[in-house]
Amino acid sequence: MQIDAFINRASALLVDSESARLDAELLLAFVLDKPRSFFYAHPEAVIDTDKLSALWALVERRAEGIPLAYLTNTREFWSHTLLVNEHVLIPRPETEDMVEAVLQLSLPPEANVVDAGTGSGAIALALASEHPDWFVLAIEYCRDAAHVAWKNFNAANGAATEKNSNTPALICASWLSACAQSCLDLIVANPPYIASDDPHLQMGDVRFEPRSALVSNNGGYDDIRCIVKQACICLKPGGYLAIEHGYLQGKQVVDIFSQYGFTDVLNHNDLAGQSRFVIGRNAQAKFLNQ
Repeated sequence: MQIDAFINRASALLVDSESARLDAELLLAFVLDKPRSFFYAHPEAVIDTDKLSALWALVERRAEGIPLAYLTNTREFWSHTLLVNEHVLIPRPETEDMVEAVLQLSLPPEANVVDAGTGSGAIALALASEHPDWFVLAIEYCRDAAHVAWKNFNAANGAATEKNSNTPALICASWLSACAQSCLDLIVANPPYIASDDPHLQMGDVRFEPRSALVSNNGGYDDIRCIVKQACICLKPGGYLAIEHGYLQGKQVVDIFSQYGFTDVLNHNDLAGQSRFVIGRNAQAKFLNQ
């Protein structure tokens, strides 16, 4: 079968996808190990029989709704090509918006930074690559997810240049439980924030992502509250906390920050204009017994 014929037929089979043709092209690029530009230049090229069989198997799984990132085991995030699988969330552009905002903060040249609940390691890698002098610690409770982050850190270290050679450290722990008091300049987190009865859990890619990385108790706020409570202890006075949240949760998350003594608390929108993350500064370490 020729390349153009495969793309047309696969696109017709992926009718439930919002980007059927793109999905078909990306699966083809993955199996053939060719850039998409090759398909436009050589639409008449013939696909080998064995690769064609592999392609149809992937198209069938994509038609079942399995995320493209899990089929190719890759996702681009902040100039990094990350390994992803069913043990980690698929990094999304909205999280890049939070990274960009965090990079604008006034922090020490050799800041101590934590990515709490690192998953694939996307945020930690992005921050470390932009600031080689920062000490970036990635924390992950799930060992399967931590193994994915470890592989991504090793891959980034292998591709590092003299200009950009900062690789995050990695530990397994529950949120900030392993961090000492008043030791951090910045904490960034994209925690579970979806309520267990939210209908979005039955839609799109989310259906296939790890539930433990998506769902939090008490309407989706338990893990956010836990991180904020621990952060006001672990952050230095004046240190920053940034947390991603659901697009309807901004006001409640701002209230949680304020309850635990954070100042300069601001809710930020992503590029789509949706309320997406909150950043605040630690006034002082307190609330130890709350």
